[in-house]
Amino acid sequence: MNFSIGRITRGAGSIAALAGIGFCLSTSAVVGVIAAPQAPVSAAVVPTFSHDVAPILYAKCVSCHRPGEVAPMSLISFKEVRPWAKSIREKVATRVMPPWHADTRYGKFRNDLSLPQREIDTLIRWVDGGAPEGNPAEMPKLPAFAEGWQLGKPDQVFEMQTDYEIPARGTIDYQYFEVPTNFTEDRWMQAGEVRPGDRAHVHHIIVYVRDPKPDTRPTVMSVRPILSAPQAPQDPQASQAPAAAQTPTTAAPREAPAAPRAQGRPPGGGDAMLVNWAVGEDAPVFLPGNAKRIPAGSTLIFQVHYTTNGTPGRDRSKLGLTLAKEPPAREIRTGLISNPLFSIPSGAGNYEVEAEASFSEDVKVWSMHPHMHLRGKDMTFTATYPDGKQQVLLSVPRFDFGWQTDYWLAEPLLLPKGSRLRVSAHFDNSAANKANPDPAATVRWGDQTWEEMMIGFFTFSVESRPATPAQR
Repeated sequence: MNFSIGRITRGAGSIAALAGIGFCLSTSAVVGVIAAPQAPVSAAVVPTFSHDVAPILYAKCVSCHRPGEVAPMSLISFKEVRPWAKSIREKVATRVMPPWHADTRYGKFRNDLSLPQREIDTLIRWVDGGAPEGNPAEMPKLPAFAEGWQLGKPDQVFEMQTDYEIPARGTIDYQYFEVPTNFTEDRWMQAGEVRPGDRAHVHHIIVYVRDPKPDTRPTVMSVRPILSAPQAPQDPQASQAPAAAQTPTTAAPREAPAAPRAQGRPPGGGDAMLVNWAVGEDAPVFLPGNAKRIPAGSTLIFQVHYTTNGTPGRDRSKLGLTLAKEPPAREIRTGLISNPLFSIPSGAGNYEVEAEASFSEDVKVWSMHPHMHLRGKDMTFTATYPDGKQQVLLSVPRFDFGWQTDYWLAEPLLLPKGSRLRVSAHFDNSAANKANPDPAATVRWGDQTWEEMMIGFFTFSVESRPATPAQR
């Protein structure tokens, strides 16, 4: 699966800092950017880097834009920032950066990356005024970042037990690596961070938990795909896609793997999604009193999607966990609302795929995460309450496969027993979609990016069930 989960917090190197969110300028942000001529700006009102611009960058940018992180350039010092001034102006003025794709008419989100207009205006006036440095003595203190980790030093680190040799070319099937926890009692994840060992070749990583015992927690939701007319009959390949559950299965590969499979096997049984990584995703940090459970004796399954780029590589990725000091009051779980039964015709510019979950107990929704591939166009999450009232929880009108985002509600939303949550998505398989790998192809479910997925991930808690081992 080509997705990630968990943008909650960055900055200050502390899991308690839930406000410092970074933004990343892509390398394409500077190609062909020519600022329009601007009227002269009075020197008396020109912001300076040291006094006005650096505080914005430190609060919203440098968690990505610093050495060793995902962004292609550092934006810490004036010397580093000044060459990018015109590009920054163009991207913030058009709200392309910071990357935030939610429709502002629906929902409030605690990890909202968008800049307020006053900060956009400050950056624009700084560039239009010649991008002066100002007094270096006025520079703010750089946020403290733990070397090699966004969230600070973890309590425990789990690493793939072997290196994986990545070939220079070819298509690589998903690889699965088993890592034992050796936990002798249930542990609770307060925060988790995946660090890929070879970012040039790792497309995404999903870490699952394999419970050695059957999961006896009652099922609280059921998911049904919605077949809309005209809808192509189910393709045999599509039947291999994951049904409405927390455990994915791998669709038939398009071609043979270009390298031997890693040791391990695909997750199954009681596996549950724990932490994920892909471009655009921060590590998940749960609020006090909320955590994900890792049962005693569990094995961690690293699902890694490698892509080739013409040069060989070597990867040994790892996971850092911050553990709760005591069992939380509430267990956070990850669910998915999926429809694998689609067949998108060639040339279709607005093909709709929908699925819906219904809940048999009261649940709280904490976050939502749209997932599609290169033909994904938009996705909307809509709740229907037992009295028939409907509410749009999240609308992403311009989905961006290159920047996967979790949308964390500012306040969790209670869905009473009997509520439904519908996910509606549209796909553009036409030549007008510049990212479309092949407008002539009929597109079905598949792992690789030239295929498609339709999944609405969300994190939730069951409000009637405390997070105790007896309730498993």
